[in-house]
Amino acid sequence: MKTIAVPTATRAEYGQLIPLIKRIAADDELDLDLIVTGTHLSNKHGHTIDLIREDGFDIAHEIPILDDDNGPLGVSLTMSNALRGFAECFHEDRPDLVVILGDRTEMLPVACAALNERIPAAHIHGGEVTAGAVDESIRHAITKMSHLHFASTERYRQRIIQLGEAPEHVYNVGALSVENIRSAKLIGAEEVRSDIGIPAGMPFAVVTFHPVTMEGDTVKGQIDELCAAMREYGDIFFLITGSNADAGGDTANTLLRSFADDSPNAMFVQNLGMRRYLSAAGSAAFLIGNSSSGILEGPALGTPSVNIGDRQKGRIMAKTVVSCPAVAGAIKEAIGKAFSMEHIPSDLFGDGHTSEKIVNIIKQNLADGITMKKGFYDLEGIR
Repeated sequence: MKTIAVPTATRAEYGQLIPLIKRIAADDELDLDLIVTGTHLSNKHGHTIDLIREDGFDIAHEIPILDDDNGPLGVSLTMSNALRGFAECFHEDRPDLVVILGDRTEMLPVACAALNERIPAAHIHGGEVTAGAVDESIRHAITKMSHLHFASTERYRQRIIQLGEAPEHVYNVGALSVENIRSAKLIGAEEVRSDIGIPAGMPFAVVTFHPVTMEGDTVKGQIDELCAAMREYGDIFFLITGSNADAGGDTANTLLRSFADDSPNAMFVQNLGMRRYLSAAGSAAFLIGNSSSGILEGPALGTPSVNIGDRQKGRIMAKTVVSCPAVAGAIKEAIGKAFSMEHIPSDLFGDGHTSEKIVNIIKQNLADGITMKKGFYDLEGIR
């Protein structure tokens, strides 16, 4: 029996991981070591560990790491807390492999702690580019500390190899979020409206906006522009979800909550949960903001999305994604384009069998043995 540690720090990350967590937990040859940390343990962010418990998963460890401040210093202190907490966890309860999803700042110290304990890591969603976020550097750093790589497209797989990772350890498996969409029992449009409180007969959009962490203090100005554009559409209901715990996240939530309080056609909800979020996104006229959900989940559902600013700049995007600068006039124009688009699902990010592929690859590599010693794979022609 091999123990697979799966850390999760945010609601969005956990939502993507659900099919993989389920598959690991159900496998007779694997033992799930689910580690809950970050905003899951924060009342301010909805204490979403309760949702994990409701889903029936056994939680092996709870590691509090969040600093009270989410400015640059607070983020650094949170990372420091994570390094200590996960170092102690991995030293005392050593898994055979750690699975790390994405590019959150909390996940870099997880990779560091695993590396120091000589525990191999498998990284999901490497090779991607998000030029407007600090996540860009975090993602590539985790790639270089990992030993198995699960990319969501072939282009991203090639980028991981370009970073010097051996091709035989880099796999194109698609995105877990696509599997969520195809396997989850989503709520119908009318039930979504009734459950959340969206007016009947009124088209609605799902809004998710996060700070652009590589741009300094721009969150207020950008949200002011977004709100100005939304005010031009009194005939559309805007369902606004809470921002993440990045630097500036509290400011974003305060501004968006204030907009919703002052607008009869808007509502602010800190956390919808994975099933309600995907159901709302699938029934929406369009998604709007700068979240990766507009790049991954939106196209898979067939829902057009408005991608604002540079936070997701560099990602591969489906034809249903309308990108625009964070300027009210441009956002208004992009909303008009997205609103009139046909809803056509995209298979850009896989066939919906990602967790099965990941588990099979992990089992095979663990059976063969994963060495901690990595070479640097040079592309052809490099001397």
